[in-house]
Amino acid sequence: MGESRDTKGPPGVSGGYRERASRVAGAVLWTRTLQSPARPVLPDGCTDLIWSGGRLLVAGPDTGPQSVEGMPPGTALVGLRFAPGQGPAVFGVPARELRDRRVPLADLWPAGRVRELTEMLAAAGTPGSATGVGRLLEETAAARLREGTGEDGRTAAVAAALARGRPVAEVARAVALGERQLYRLSLDAFGYGPKTLARVLRLVRALDLARSGMPYAQVAAHAGYADQAHLAREVKSLAGAPMGVLLAPG
Repeated sequence: MGESRDTKGPPGVSGGYRERASRVAGAVLWTRTLQSPARPVLPDGCTDLIWSGGRLLVAGPDTGPQSVEGMPPGTALVGLRFAPGQGPAVFGVPARELRDRRVPLADLWPAGRVRELTEMLAAAGTPGSATGVGRLLEETAAARLREGTGEDGRTAAVAAALARGRPVAEVARAVALGERQLYRLSLDAFGYGPKTLARVLRLVRALDLARSGMPYAQVAAHAGYADQAHLAREVKSLAGAPMGVLLAPG
């Protein structure tokens, strides 16, 4: 949910961005028109299915800022952003295989199925309107989730506990896994280990708090950082820029 996620649709930013809760539980449907200059994409632990320019693209979970390449200003996008751990059931591959990548959906799904969906999306209207396009994306994702075997609830429990700042060892015990087992589950479900996921989710919370106008020292305390200096180091490490730059209008 980082403010600079031009190709993934962060909440609370200026410009041509809109979002709403999806009909797919836990997901968010968003639209965006790229601004100039296009800001980099920030990590948030999510995967996205994106429709733009007649193409379907999968955006994997990021570990650092990702530049927006090959998309000029004015490009319109519609995306369905899945909750952490939800993407693998939709795309059919472990999240670790999509980490820090942007992949054509045709590389993951049968070509005929992608071609049919692409034709339906093209007939549904322009990406900027998003009404028919968004509905098709949601229906497609919901069908994939129904087709899948699902998971036993541990993935969502892990993400929720880590988002609350629970230690990894405590989270492992809560879901009846050893720490190595939790690490493997996290790689497949989220794209990275639980410690990295915890850092990413903490960054998301810190940015949300900072956008609300909360002073940085309070942001650090509420988001679970040791102090404001720790917050500054983590923001620079994961987002590639200081908090003030990330929150600047534009």
